[in-house]
Amino acid sequence: MGKIDANKKMKENSLLKTAFEFFTTKGFSKTSITDIVSKAGVAKGTFYLYFKDKYDIRNKLVSHKSSQLFLTAINELGDDLRGLSFEDKFIKIINNIINQLNNDQSLLTFISKNLSWGIFKNAITSPASDKDVDFSTVYYNMLNEAPYEFRDPEIMLFMIIELVSSTCYSTILYKDPCTIAELKPYLYNAIKLIISQHKK
Repeated sequence: MGKIDANKKMKENSLLKTAFEFFTTKGFSKTSITDIVSKAGVAKGTFYLYFKDKYDIRNKLVSHKSSQLFLTAINELGDDLRGLSFEDKFIKIINNIINQLNNDQSLLTFISKNLSWGIFKNAITSPASDKDVDFSTVYYNMLNEAPYEFRDPEIMLFMIIELVSSTCYSTILYKDPCTIAELKPYLYNAIKLIISQHKK
């Protein structure tokens, strides 16, 4: 990477980092582009070289942060995933991500409030940064390694993501109707049921 490219990347990263700080402390609606560029130390015009608007930077952040959670889970689990069934592998990854979100509740709030299927689908098919993991490749590799085929794997993933994000939000932040530890066995059984319904 040349000096100009490195400088561009540094400015983009500074804008992303600053926006994330504002969105998780001040809130998305109360944060302006002026706030972001002032603290990041760049001109307002520079912002528009990288992002269309405030929604664009938020969506890229959701995509990037989701990818980081997944990458951390894959790296931390490593060899522990080998030889596991598709269901157990999937649940181990989800369990690791839930634990990460439990330890960083501002990140959970940010992602849960802003994660839509459209943003997530974009995140899994076109990573926001070259360091982000291409989740769709990993997911389809896992499906291909399974000893059976699946009907509508995208719908299966959608249902699991929606289930995990909505239930974790309430149990982690409000311990309602129970703690995340109490919820996990029910959640993982429900995920197994969703997976079994999609087996051909």
